[in-house]
Amino acid sequence: MPTFTTSDGTEIYYTDWGTGKPVVLSHGWPLSSDAWAVESKLLADAGYRAIAHDRRGHGRSTNTDRGHDMDTYARDLAELIEHLDLTDLVVIGHSTGGGEVVRYAAQHGTGRVRKVVTAGAVPPIMVRSEANPEGTPIEAFDGIRAGVLADRSQFYKDLAVPFYGFNREGAAVSQGLIDDFQRQGMLAGLAAAYECVKVFSETDFTEDLKALDVPILLAHGSDDQIVPIAAAAEKSIGLVSDGTLKVYEGAPHGIAGEYQKALIADILAFIAD
Repeated sequence: MPTFTTSDGTEIYYTDWGTGKPVVLSHGWPLSSDAWAVESKLLADAGYRAIAHDRRGHGRSTNTDRGHDMDTYARDLAELIEHLDLTDLVVIGHSTGGGEVVRYAAQHGTGRVRKVVTAGAVPPIMVRSEANPEGTPIEAFDGIRAGVLADRSQFYKDLAVPFYGFNREGAAVSQGLIDDFQRQGMLAGLAAAYECVKVFSETDFTEDLKALDVPILLAHGSDDQIVPIAAAAEKSIGLVSDGTLKVYEGAPHGIAGEYQKALIADILAFIAD
């Protein structure tokens, strides 16, 4: 299986499918590159080279308790991209991965990145404060940390329900998606899963968004219960210089079903030359 070792000795697993212009995909918490499998396959089928990595401490990458901060995540991504010598690049990120690709593009991607796509992404900042009254209270993130410590296997199964909007009336519940969310979550090391909560909730991406000098597509479900749109994409669009906000009516946080089909079509249209 393809792996790359970062400058601090962390082994990063990645998939590399197809040929053509490169597209790099960054997953959300607590998942892995498996979360992008369908998109990677369809991107490869459409003539792109689709690369998706497991963040440090997640999936099949090194189960380390070190480096769980957004600067390190973005540096890992930069080192992987430099190792593969990728240029004329599109970066795509979901949730935490959306923050990762925004920071990467802003701080490392000059001369390499041509477009950015985020879906249900955490920027500008998730946690509530006086400056961000639309944000999520810190108590919610404390609850996530407590759930990870107490019984993360059951916690992930429970979290998958609002993640995919299965708690909404009339939702077509997929036990398979719930089970796979748990499976991917359990591949993440406990330290990584715990520490990453602070990373995705408290990192401020305001200056990264302002610094972006390439087009960005900000995709977000209107019924995202995990990263509510009012504190996320609706704020980010006002901070970027060349942004397109695409709202998917009634769509949840998790990318699946009709939302997934629509998002893939919009991504392919946005990244086409």
